[in-house]
Amino acid sequence: MYSISEIAEKVDISAHTLRYYEKEGIIDPVRNDSGVRQFDEKHLQWLQFVKKLRETQMPVSQIKEYTRLFLEGEHTANARLNLLEEHQQYIRDQIETLLATDDMLTKKISTYKELMKKSLVK
Repeated sequence: MYSISEIAEKVDISAHTLRYYEKEGIIDPVRNDSGVRQFDEKHLQWLQFVKKLRETQMPVSQIKEYTRLFLEGEHTANARLNLLEEHQQYIRDQIETLLATDDMLTKKISTYKELMKKSLVK
């Protein structure tokens, strides 16, 4: 079992964020007899998944919906699949945009370098 500070360090998120996720119903830590939050390996895996979703700009509201569906049971598998497929398409669209922007910037940088070379030659 991990304390809130230990799990926060392992996942590289703040304890404040963990408490927020708990408040939003995204994570449900175990409480010991003293009421102290404790996290196990399943919590760790779940939080790593949630972190990746957040890193790819999935809104907390969608993560909450996914969590709700997951907790509801296997009969929600199709809805969860749809939610993840939609997010994956969002990521792919972002990648396409970023690659196009990178290409444009590469060309622009090359143009500037050529102009600077020419101005140094004169």
